[in-house]
Amino acid sequence: MAVAEAARNVVCSGARPLAITNCLNFASPERPEVMWAFSETVDGIAEVCRALGTPVTGGNVSFYNETEGKGVYPTPVIGMLGVIEDARHTTTQWFKETGDLILLLGHTRADLGASELLASVVGEVGGAVPQLDLAAETAVQQACLTAIESGLVRSAHDCSDGGLAVALAESCFAHYRHTAIGADINLPQRLLPVTAEDTSAPNPPSTDLLSAIALLFGESPSRIIISARPENVERVIAIAEQASAPCTVIGQVGGTDLRISLDGDLLIEHPVAELEAVWRNSLVECLDQPSQLAAD
Repeated sequence: MAVAEAARNVVCSGARPLAITNCLNFASPERPEVMWAFSETVDGIAEVCRALGTPVTGGNVSFYNETEGKGVYPTPVIGMLGVIEDARHTTTQWFKETGDLILLLGHTRADLGASELLASVVGEVGGAVPQLDLAAETAVQQACLTAIESGLVRSAHDCSDGGLAVALAESCFAHYRHTAIGADINLPQRLLPVTAEDTSAPNPPSTDLLSAIALLFGESPSRIIISARPENVERVIAIAEQASAPCTVIGQVGGTDLRISLDGDLLIEHPVAELEAVWRNSLVECLDQPSQLAAD
C-alpha cells in the first residue's frame, strides 16, 4: 500500500516512477508479532517494487520504537523517485478553472477498515486493511500518466487518507499561485460500494447509509481524481478504457462551495474557505493545547 501510494503520487505529478528508498519503523523485534509484521512488510514492498519496476536503492530500519512497552504501529515510510520527461507536463493537484470537468479513475470498495474516519469519529484503530490489486493499480497509473503526457489533464490528486471526500476538498484548496475554488460533485448510484450491514450493533445503520459513507470516506487504493477541459474528456475516457481503468465523470469545477451529491441527493455542502482553514490550522490548534496533551 505504501509503495503503491508513493508511485501514485509521483504519477500524479506527471512523472514515471523509477526507484524507491525507505525508512522502516517498528517496535521491539524481540516480540514475535513485531518481527512477523516487519518480515511481511519487507515482502510486500518487494512484491510491489517488482511489479512497478522500481528497485530499492537504499533505506534504513529503526527498531525498538516504543515507550513503557507500548510500540509504534508498523510504519514503512517510502520515498519514490520519478522523472518528468517533458517539463510542460508537470501536473499539480489543485483544480484550475471554472468549467473544468472532474473525473475519478479507479474503483471504490467498502474500505472503511483502518481508515481515518474510523479512528477520528469512532475512536477505533482497527478493521480489515484495504487490499491492493496490483493489476488495477498499474492500470490506473498508466491511464493517468498517458492522459497527462497527452496534454489532457489539468490536475491530478490521489485518494488516500480520508478517502474521496477529503481528496476532493484538498483539490479545491488554494495553493501556490492559485486561489481556492469550489466544485459541484454528483456521484452516480453505480459507484456505491457493496457493504455488509452490521446486525450485531444495537441500532445498526442501513446498508445504504454505510455504502454512502464508504463511498465518501473509504480509503480504497488505486484511485485518482483528475480534472480536464470539457473538450478533452472523451479522449481521457478513451485512454482509461484502453488501459482497463474505470473512469467516471463525477462533477465540475466552480463556485466557492464543495457540494457532493449522490444521484442528485445532496450529502455535503460547505464553503471551501472554511474547510481549508480547518485543514491548515489543525496542527497549530493541537499544539496550542499543552494542558490537554499533558493530561493525556
